[in-house]
Amino acid sequence: MNIIDTPFDDLLIFEPDIFSDNRGWFMESFNQYQFEQALQTRKHTCPVFVQDNHSLSHKGVIRGLHYQTTPHEQGKLIRVIQGRAWDVAVDIRPYSAMFGQWYGVELSAENHRQFWIPAGYAHGFIALENNTQVLYKTTDFYSKECERCLLWNDSELAITWPISSDMVVSQTVKDAQAPDFAHFKRYILG
Repeated sequence: MNIIDTPFDDLLIFEPDIFSDNRGWFMESFNQYQFEQALQTRKHTCPVFVQDNHSLSHKGVIRGLHYQTTPHEQGKLIRVIQGRAWDVAVDIRPYSAMFGQWYGVELSAENHRQFWIPAGYAHGFIALENNTQVLYKTTDFYSKECERCLLWNDSELAITWPISSDMVVSQTVKDAQAPDFAHFKRYILG
């Protein structure tokens, strides 16, 4: 397995070994030991995964930027099993040197990459193809009471989404009506 570091010391990209022949291919989609070793080598605590989620989105659908608050913060290990998605993590830890900065990576059924986003980040993605299926493991259970969202197109965050037209965003408070980053900072920093 190849582990790719990012500009954020705790965001990691995992590229599994793919074994192909005339029958198709095989890969380990998750290996607890390798995951633990990757985090421990970088002096990070290894979480326990308690829930798997699976979504299907059509091209241009944006989901996010979602996060959960204490006591149910979630880390996520994300992969795409069909189609392509551009996945984004935003550092929302108020005393982090990277606070308010984001990182994005393309995940696809072809590249088999997985993106590790620990607790303390908001997460979102945009489907780059129809019928994009995203699977992700979480380190805590879903909690409606702890669920929060940041505005996906906030001007201060300035996320460069790879599709600029025909975007589909839920019109709920979760996405289209989510608070902007300035509101988040006022709430968190006082």
